[in-house]
Amino acid sequence: MLILVIVAIAVIAVQMSVLADIANTMQFQSNTAYLNACKRNLLASGLAWAKENAGNKSGEILDETIQLDVSKMNIRDSALNITIHRTSDSQAEVQISTSCSRGRQTQKSTGKYGIEYVHTNKTGMVMQQEVSKN
Repeated sequence: MLILVIVAIAVIAVQMSVLADIANTMQFQSNTAYLNACKRNLLASGLAWAKENAGNKSGEILDETIQLDVSKMNIRDSALNITIHRTSDSQAEVQISTSCSRGRQTQKSTGKYGIEYVHTNKTGMVMQQEVSKN
């Protein structure tokens, strides 16, 4: 009888170990999916901000890295940095760096994207683009 109890305890210990491994794998995959979604949100927000602000006539934000405040997005331990380089009168290249963490996992990404923008003045009014004919 004692041997049966010892064997049952051993079987239960093996099952608990397997279940703990499965739970850890599920948690890792869940955190990875969450971080991917946060990275997509940060990237979309960064691109929207860049499209809105790249056409600023004053040029105050060009060629310098700007760290946006993402605290209202409710993504803990996250950062969003943007650098805008104008390539022509209506196009710019934007470098966006994102970072977000959850638990012991951290995802960082950096990418360059081409955008089109509309010129605005300091008050945010849209300026008509002049088209020159040659």
